[in-house]
Amino acid sequence: MKKMLTMALLCATFLSGYAQKRAAPIAAKSNVDYIQSKNYYLLTLFEQDTQVNALLSSDAELARLTQSKLKQLSETLTNCKDAGCLIAGVKFTDDEIAAVSARLTALYKPGNALDVLVKTKLIPSGTYSLYKTLSAGELLIKAWEQEAKGINYTIGVYAEGNKPNYPAIDSISFNVHAKSYYTLMYDFNATLLGDVKNAKLFYQPAIKAALLYLQINERQDPAHYEPMATTANKAAVAYIKTIKWANYPYTNIMVPGAGPEKPEWALSSEGMLRCRLAEQEYRAGKAPLIIVSGGNVHPYKTKFNEAEQMKIYLLNVLHVPERAIIIEPHARHTTTNMRNSARLIYKYGIPANKPGIVVTDKSQTDFIMNMAARCEKELNYVPYKLDKRNSETEVEYYPVEEAKQIDNDEPLDPR
Repeated sequence: MKKMLTMALLCATFLSGYAQKRAAPIAAKSNVDYIQSKNYYLLTLFEQDTQVNALLSSDAELARLTQSKLKQLSETLTNCKDAGCLIAGVKFTDDEIAAVSARLTALYKPGNALDVLVKTKLIPSGTYSLYKTLSAGELLIKAWEQEAKGINYTIGVYAEGNKPNYPAIDSISFNVHAKSYYTLMYDFNATLLGDVKNAKLFYQPAIKAALLYLQINERQDPAHYEPMATTANKAAVAYIKTIKWANYPYTNIMVPGAGPEKPEWALSSEGMLRCRLAEQEYRAGKAPLIIVSGGNVHPYKTKFNEAEQMKIYLLNVLHVPERAIIIEPHARHTTTNMRNSARLIYKYGIPANKPGIVVTDKSQTDFIMNMAARCEKELNYVPYKLDKRNSETEVEYYPVEEAKQIDNDEPLDPR
């Protein structure tokens, strides 16, 4: 018995020390900038492009819509007697979305500022690659309509309390039926009105509302660890430029996260075992890089990040060099583990025509082998191509370009 107590004490001491090594997410220069640009890339381009900004803000019909939205927001403070009314005042109606589509169609001309923006920035980004067969003008309208609906989706989940894709981990932080919620939403609209009273672009009241709802729900996840290429993944990004890919059968070993179920646990036992499987393959020379993937997922509103904790374990326990580890700290499900790893492969210049391997436990490997239908349902495409299953715990995969597609109904991990 004494021996068992001693072992338990040693284990607890190790885990305590391990957890203390947890680093806080690297703060972005501006969290809101990352959250907005990842969720609403087209609308961010509208703001950033001087000529497009001027074209849209000077259009009489769009200017009327801007003033109408500001008036509507202001009137909620005197007319609304319940939280639902206050929230509805900042969303886009279907008629408003259609009116903007018509106006953008009229404003779009070959060679003008909108055309240049779409062809030189929006299309090359791949953020709307599902519409790549459309003309530039048609793609512009599809992108606008998707982002407008994405704004409404965020407001629906994080203000109205609608069910998100993953309710157990991503639901609203408040009881929308509590009497105090009306007061919170009233104060929200009063604050928002002060923030947007000088808005010049038609979508600014709504987009600022969506971003502020995410903020008061403590959902800044898209900005965590950004800019990763110059911070959390700096060593790996530099190393990638020197890798002789012909020396390896695979480009990367991807490890999906496994969140612990208790809030005080930094890394689950399953996460540790997956890391050990990956380390074995890394030591065997299968690939020069390990991609660890997983966000702040389980349990609800955990302060621990799966990818970060796996990196700490690989570094401090398994002694894998930092240059060999890429963190992907945003995925919230196995589908997006695969998608987000594909995104980083393209972003960091890792060869996309050479396979990587997913290394995980047997049950998750089984799931991945039959996950395409769920990807189609939740993402509208499959962000990878599977090849051989090498063992019960390993399967080959390739990234596909569609993985760059923005996901406007997943505001915690859109792009």
